[in-house]
Amino acid sequence: MSRRAATLTTASVIVLVLAIIGSVMRVPYVALTPGPTSNTLGTNDKGQPLIRIEGRQTYPGGGHLNFTTVTYRGGPSGRIDLLTALRGWLADDTAIVPEETIFPQDETPKQVDEENTRQMENSQQNAEAAALHELGIPISTRVIVEGVQKGRPADGILKPDDEITAVDGAKVTNVAQVTGTMAKHKIGDTVTVTYTRAGKPHTATLKTVATPGGDRAAVGIVIADQYKFPFKIDISVGDIGGPSAGLMFSLAIIDKLTPGPLTQGRFIAGTGTITANGEVGPIGGIQQKMIAARRAGATVFLTPKDNCADAAASRPDGLRLIRADTLHGTLQAINALTSGKGPIPSCTR
Repeated sequence: MSRRAATLTTASVIVLVLAIIGSVMRVPYVALTPGPTSNTLGTNDKGQPLIRIEGRQTYPGGGHLNFTTVTYRGGPSGRIDLLTALRGWLADDTAIVPEETIFPQDETPKQVDEENTRQMENSQQNAEAAALHELGIPISTRVIVEGVQKGRPADGILKPDDEITAVDGAKVTNVAQVTGTMAKHKIGDTVTVTYTRAGKPHTATLKTVATPGGDRAAVGIVIADQYKFPFKIDISVGDIGGPSAGLMFSLAIIDKLTPGPLTQGRFIAGTGTITANGEVGPIGGIQQKMIAARRAGATVFLTPKDNCADAAASRPDGLRLIRADTLHGTLQAINALTSGKGPIPSCTR
């Protein structure tokens, strides 16, 4: 055998061995790729309106207001192999990130999924509240127990989904009122909590203990505001989690509750968390979401201001970026876009 043939044979064997090793060696990374997009003005995978409103007049819309998603491969229960990670690092539409970015070390995959589901539910609530606030439709709130800390005074007494109606006899309708009353107590004081469970009122007297920081009195419950709307808004997105569709939900709700199509037939996609006050927040996976939007046919992408620099640096051809700071400002930008009148905030590096 010639020296050249021997060298080629040896190299081929080495490549083959490395390929075999790479295909079986699991690495603690996750591959993020563009996920499906869904038109909030359209239907879900069951053929039902993605957003359904009952008890209030609605108006037909048109065009697209798509929320975008990111698909991931990997995780503690099914790690990707080294070759997949290497291919991802070389691909324009894939991001390879450390496993703990998606799966914190102190949480199980099940807990991560449950947290994503909770974030989606909260996102929908905030989106509905922000939309109605923007339209001047009054809403009210109530205080719901989200969790009870094990071993604390409320453990075994209060349960998730209980509604807190009064503290020390004073009616409460939001979290700020509860925390304001608790702030008046010293560690070791007793506090009377009135709550409803399955429509029935209950009262519990609890002795306060120190918070984990040791500086405030607490009884060991996690509470949150839950909004009470004057009519029914149902958002059905299937098995999708996380908070990043909030902005697009709010825009679609406003479109359905106001005459005339907001998009004027344009294909607009976007992303961004939303607060009940209409503030738009940043999200992860902006590059993959832009690619998903452009592949679906979007020509405009609504981008949270804190994601603008990264978005501008990797914007797909044919996709115009509009900076989204608030729900109100985003509505103004869309109206300026469709009318051709007024400034349109854009993303820059």
